[in-house]
Amino acid sequence: MEKTVRDASSVQSVDRALYILDLLKEHNDGLGITELAHRMDVAKSTVHRLLTSLKNQGYVRQDPLTERYLLGLKLIELGSIVTQSLEIRTIAKPILNQLVQETGETSHLVILEDGEVVYIEKIESPYTIRMYSLIGKRAPVHCTGVGKAIIAYLPEEQVRRIAAQRGLKKFTENTITSLDDLLVHLQEIKANGYSLDREEHEPGICCVAAPILNHNGEAVAGVSVSGPTMRMNEEKLAFCKDRVVFYAREISRHLGYRG
Repeated sequence: MEKTVRDASSVQSVDRALYILDLLKEHNDGLGITELAHRMDVAKSTVHRLLTSLKNQGYVRQDPLTERYLLGLKLIELGSIVTQSLEIRTIAKPILNQLVQETGETSHLVILEDGEVVYIEKIESPYTIRMYSLIGKRAPVHCTGVGKAIIAYLPEEQVRRIAAQRGLKKFTENTITSLDDLLVHLQEIKANGYSLDREEHEPGICCVAAPILNHNGEAVAGVSVSGPTMRMNEEKLAFCKDRVVFYAREISRHLGYRG
């Protein structure tokens, strides 16, 4: 019973915090604690507690002169990520279709979020035997082709933070579990412009991936084709590599990359 009450209280706090953001969205000059408490019909102490949490996370800010609260810059960052993801999906979907037509294997589009890759688009292979995946699925970066393709373009310190946060879990006999080995491997990937996953994440599955770069040369997403090892022999991997790299560059050009 105690856990149920605590859970209900947590949900109520989230609802109230989101309501504060909605109220601030409608008032460009901000709102004070008293105004917010009145509009929400809750105690000022409750509003102050919620605002403190939102402020600490960057979702609201306080004007030092008026002491009124306004929306924070964190929301701009989140909005930019969502907009960018939608833009990439729109650009990439017909290209993913083309990749499947040319390679016969499942194609994926992923982004990096909180130290993991998230599949945001996919086109299925026409073959009955194919890789299983879902849009919205998350996967580790250290043992997936798309994950390695993206983090190869990150600063080393950021890669180290991700490894510390997420770990380097062993999924198969081919998984890289040493940070030093991973860092060397990422240097090779960046030099080559593509990455391979030879049964590092899932037994029986091979993947070829390349990064999608924005106008600043930053890896904002990754594109790949994946299939069973029975079809992904050396000749097929080489062909898929050429097509994936070509189309990743095509998407990158649409995003303003000129390298």
